Formats: sequence, C-alpha cells, structure tokens
Amino acid sequence: MPEVIFRFYEELNDFLPAQRRKRDFQVDFKGRESVKDMIEALGVPHTEVDLILVNGKSVDFRCIIQDKDRISVYPTFESLDIKDVTHLREIPLRQTRFIADINIRDIVKYMRALGLDVYYDASLSPREIIRISKRENRTILTKSRKLLKFSDVTHGIFIRPGTTVEQIRGIIDYLSLRGLIEPFSRCLQCNKPLVGVSKDRILERIPLKTREFCDEYSYCKACDRIYWKGTHYIKIRKVIDAILG
Repeated sequence: MPEVIFRFYEELNDFLPAQRRKRDFQVDFKGRESVKDMIEALGVPHTEVDLILVNGKSVDFRCIIQDKDRISVYPTFESLDIKDVTHLREIPLRQTRFIADINIRDIVKYMRALGLDVYYDASLSPREIIRISKRENRTILTKSRKLLKFSDVTHGIFIRPGTTVEQIRGIIDYLSLRGLIEPFSRCLQCNKPLVGVSKDRILERIPLKTREFCDEYSYCKACDRIYWKGTHYIKIRKVIDAILG
C-alpha cells in the first residue's frame, strides 16, 4: 500500500495524538487523495494550516499526494517571511470580524466589551454560520473541528481549552489585534457600536442613585440600551485588564 511521511509543526500538534506530535510519522493511503483530505483525516482543520511543503516544495490544498511523499504542515507564521510561497488563503481579511459558534458563547460578551465585532446567534446551524461567515467576511470561532473541516470554510479559529481570559488573549495575539481594541465601544447585547449620550437626554431612564455619581453614558441605537460605569462595568473591566495584561 502507498505511504507518505507527515510532520506537523508548532500548535498544529495540539490536534494529534501524543505519539504523533513533533515527529515524523507514516500514513498509508489508497486511491487518489488530496493533501487537504489527508490532513483533515488526521484531525487537523484546514483553517489552522498556512503552509504545506511536499518534498520541500510549497503546494496548495488540491495537491494530489504520491507514494513516498514527505509532507510538512505549518500553522500561521507570525514572524517568518513566507510571501514567496503558496499561502492557502488570503490572510488577513480586510476587516476583522467574527462569528461565534454556540460552544464558545461564554467569550462573546468579553470580546464585544473589547470593541471586537462578534456576531452570535444561538439558533444558527453550522451551515448558517458558514453562510454568514462567507457573506460578511467573518472569521468563525469554534471548538468544533467538524465545523472547520467543511470545504467552504475559508477563515476559522479553533478555540483551545482554557479560561475565558486565556482563550480571548489567544485570539488577540494570534491575529495581532491589540491595536484594534476599543473597550466598551460596542453593545454587549446586540454587537452594534455605541454612541455617547448626554445625561439630560436620558435622565428619566437612569436610576436615582446612578444619577448622583455618574455623568457619562453610552447608548445603543439598535437595541435602545444605556450603559454607564457601574458595578457591572467594574467586573468586566477586571476581565479586560487580565486579557490585555
């Protein structure tokens, strides 16, 4: 039976069983198979891969593997210049926007609190998430390898186990987003941008005790919510500081 040698690098090893991490290993195959199909059969979503070398030559996902090929698979490079090799997708998107799967709903509020555009609807099916991702150029955030293996997913990030702070910090650092952070500029409920609003304009909607200590307010035109720096703000601020610290 034909066979190839695989080697995965850096964080791609997280998707492999322990005996295959950070080492060469042999994989048997039969028939006509693309390198993308084999990579995903091994458990690595194609959205996590940025460079594939077959026998030292850069290839795309459509490359058909041959007997005795040696295949090296790399994640997104942060510092190494690989502009002259075959990138597997256009990175980054022109605008940094996300759509979150239901299995990471806990991080949505805090990402929005950082000012990041995160679409979330618990009722969406995987196919609907993919459709919105493509239509609005949104990167999918998910813990589902199965979702990221759909062939029409172009941009996605697999969220690894960890605390909310660790997971969001991982996304920010992975995509170098720190320069885009604008805390408390987006509605936590509906994701729309907030605008400043004068105290006098909303005076009747502010709790009496709040009027005494707070003079700055933000307003969401989309869902009619008002925000101010109360106890809820302080709790979220602590999480934001931990993420950015």
